[in-house]
Amino acid sequence: MISRTDAFELLTINTVEENLIHHALESEAVLGALAAKLGKDETVWSMTGLLHDLDYSKTCNDPQNHGLVSAQMLVDHMPEEAIKAIQAHNAEMTTIAPDTDLDFALRCGETVTGLIHANALIRPEGMKGMTPKSLKKKMKAKAFAASVNRDIIKECEHIGLELVEFLTIAIAAIEKIGPEVGLAK
Repeated sequence: MISRTDAFELLTINTVEENLIHHALESEAVLGALAAKLGKDETVWSMTGLLHDLDYSKTCNDPQNHGLVSAQMLVDHMPEEAIKAIQAHNAEMTTIAPDTDLDFALRCGETVTGLIHANALIRPEGMKGMTPKSLKKKMKAKAFAASVNRDIIKECEHIGLELVEFLTIAIAAIEKIGPEVGLAK
């Protein structure tokens, strides 16, 4: 298993866009919190969140390979369950269907970061005091963070979490790292 230090170095070597590094850090936090809640391996889940978009800079114009290239880059550094989840997080393009808890957790966990981050940016208080209720309202506003797929966020039900509980976990996880990802007020 790749160490956190080596994983972050690999991420920064392959990702120059600050917003993508922030997304990776937020995904790491959310996946780690979900693992803690569900009694799963926090290291594996966190590193899967951190590295799931490792190939994005290389595959942004080749979406059918997004996730597949990351998996190839990580095959000797992460367990098979993490490799599969990285491939399945872009199931709509890779056609590798999610079927495990980690697969679904990565899909909904990395997707919700976009909604939370966008909401924090427009709130005068940033992350402070953000509630699942406010996020549920934002989910109904299709024009808000329009690229965020609400149906994928709702896949949290596949890991045994209702939407409000999932949003609560995700908000708390990202709030802890807010200053690190440009969300401090």
